[in-house]
Amino acid sequence: MIAVLALAVGVVLGLVLEPTVPIGLQPYLPIAVVAALDAVFGGVRAKLDGIFDDKQFVVSFVSNVLVAGLIVYLGDKLGVGGQLSTGVVVVLGVRIFGNVAAIRRHLFRA
Repeated sequence: MIAVLALAVGVVLGLVLEPTVPIGLQPYLPIAVVAALDAVFGGVRAKLDGIFDDKQFVVSFVSNVLVAGLIVYLGDKLGVGGQLSTGVVVVLGVRIFGNVAAIRRHLFRA
């Protein structure tokens, strides 16, 4: 219940305050969001499987975002940022869809 309340407060604050992302960080925001979604869906799957650990979730969440951002940053420095961004999105997308499929099988037995 606390998480749902915190999410609602965060959405309302985002709509009211309309924060801006610095131009230098804008290329990394979509990658960070996809990496965070991967961790969230992994956490939901772990909860449904009965193996959720809050410390592991926090470490996974933070490390996913940092590693994905680092890969894209290095790609930008090497001149292949677009290709590495696409690669990160594809890999994390596959993981997200795998977790969603497991959640669906758990919830609907299908």
